[in-house]
Amino acid sequence: MCLAVPGQLISISGDTALERTGRVDFGGVFREVSLACTPEAAPGDFLLVHVGLAISIVNEAEAREVWSYLERMNELDDLSGGGVQDQPRLER
Repeated sequence: MCLAVPGQLISISGDTALERTGRVDFGGVFREVSLACTPEAAPGDFLLVHVGLAISIVNEAEAREVWSYLERMNELDDLSGGGVQDQPRLER
């Protein structure tokens, strides 16, 4: 099953709208995602990300609610695969 996962945008890089990427924190797991579909995204925003593409901005309460559901379903382990940076976790 495919689903979008919320994360918090930490930083942005790239010169043009199609090249913009962001470093996103998924509860302590950091990934680079495309911001091509969310040009208005700014650091601190919570994004809904599907297969490496931020598809929308969501409010913090909605993001934390989804995290709660994923934790209860034990689905968060899939996020912690390779490429994880050793960074502090966001409090959920």
